[in-house]
Amino acid sequence: MALQADTPALVLASASTARRAVLDAAGLRFTAMAAAVDEDAIKESARAEGLSPTDAALLLAEAKARRVQGRVPGTLVIGADQILVLGDRWFDKPPDMAAARSHLQTLRGETHILVTALVAWRDGARIWQHVATPRLTMRRFSDHFLDAYLAAEGEAVLSSVGAYRLEALGPHLFDRIEGEHSAILGLPLMALLGFLRDHDVLAG
Repeated sequence: MALQADTPALVLASASTARRAVLDAAGLRFTAMAAAVDEDAIKESARAEGLSPTDAALLLAEAKARRVQGRVPGTLVIGADQILVLGDRWFDKPPDMAAARSHLQTLRGETHILVTALVAWRDGARIWQHVATPRLTMRRFSDHFLDAYLAAEGEAVLSSVGAYRLEALGPHLFDRIEGEHSAILGLPLMALLGFLRDHDVLAG
């Protein structure tokens, strides 16, 4: 018996290399497609309406899944999004290395939450959603270490909302990490596998 059914075809509505790597490591067959949605506008609207980071992350994940399935009908599309929250502040991906340095200086010595949302979209409707909230505590590293870290990682940190990559040198920044590793990377794998088994996409 095959581990994964031939239909429906599985699509990941994301350009994230980290999310693709999570699904690849789990042996899933899927296609990755970037979703062209205005993330900044959605976040701004969510804030204006007083929505929580959880609701905002779900809105973003759903917008991505819905947009992609319009291009590939008949598939099962997984949309994902992640918002880094420190207190009442939401963080976006840093646009440049100076912003990345500022991000890490703000997060240094603090505990932040990665609100990580998944939404499954099929046949024009949302059929499942899940939110994970890993907690990460950064150590009080020196400015000298920070500069060395950024020099070693380079612009790769700009792909991450927190300006760190746990799949690379990011662990050096932390004292404590609580939560599923794949959720921190942007795709809570255990919950997704359970959903796929429940819907007969994966063998039970």
